[in-house]
Amino acid sequence: QVQLVESGGGLVQAGDSLRLSCAASGRTFSQYSMGWFRQAPGKERDFVAAISRTSDITYYEDAVKGRFTISRDNAKNTVYLQMNSLKPEDTAVYYCAASLLRTAVTSRGQYVHWGQGTQVTVST
Repeated sequence: QVQLVESGGGLVQAGDSLRLSCAASGRTFSQYSMGWFRQAPGKERDFVAAISRTSDITYYEDAVKGRFTISRDNAKNTVYLQMNSLKPEDTAVYYCAASLLRTAVTSRGQYVHWGQGTQVTVST
């Protein structure tokens, strides 16, 4: 089992940027495709972005396309989510997840390991 720890969340104003990090340990990071999900109070955990093992494929939820960028550094066992032009509706707990599939995947059920989450709050 791989352990995932998110960091980088915080309180920002609308229009600001944040970079979330997810550090992996316990197994070889490069064996996993990775994803980011988010969950707002009273809502389901929704897909945000995904990246394949070698970064050749990425997927994004429509609401974040053009604003968010997922990337990974396999040498550091870390996946990132760069979030620009943040909006109040981006407020949520953001979760990092790992999949055994080679490619990027968008379904929550395809992920087998999850981090504890990091809070992102965007004020007006």
